[in-house]
Amino acid sequence: MATLTAIEFPTAGGAERALSKLVELQKQKLIVLHDAAVVTWPADRKRPKTRQLDNLVGAGALGGMFWGMLFGLLFLVPLLGAAIGAGIGALTGALVDVGIEDEFTTEVRNRVTPGTSALFTLTSDANLERVVEAFRGTQAQIISTNLSSEQEARLREMFVERAVAPRA
Repeated sequence: MATLTAIEFPTAGGAERALSKLVELQKQKLIVLHDAAVVTWPADRKRPKTRQLDNLVGAGALGGMFWGMLFGLLFLVPLLGAAIGAGIGALTGALVDVGIEDEFTTEVRNRVTPGTSALFTLTSDANLERVVEAFRGTQAQIISTNLSSEQEARLREMFVERAVAPRA
């Protein structure tokens, strides 16, 4: 089963650098990256910039329509107001169908702000210890993942453990 994960970075360029790391980890066969999208929000911009990783295709890929729908709901809907309420209800329902709840969208909106970035990935077959080690020192924060509660708790624990552990 593929894991959908959203990770927030405290800098506008953090998600792009993380994506490059994930692509490298995939080459080392430490993770399978089915699809990804990056949200970059420079501090001097009104809105974030989004980019889907366009060189990944296959059965596991979510596709541009999914990412567009997700990012539209996350970052454009607050700007559009109540005029499109029925459409928003349909979008929200579609996201709930794939396991993305209202709490997720609220948390992403609250955490991905000017000066930050986020990486959204669809992955599988990860060597978690090696992947987390590759992200040591990035100050990445997991926003959401569809791992089981136990797996998510372990992953969050590993991120915190690695982030505060002194470098050898």
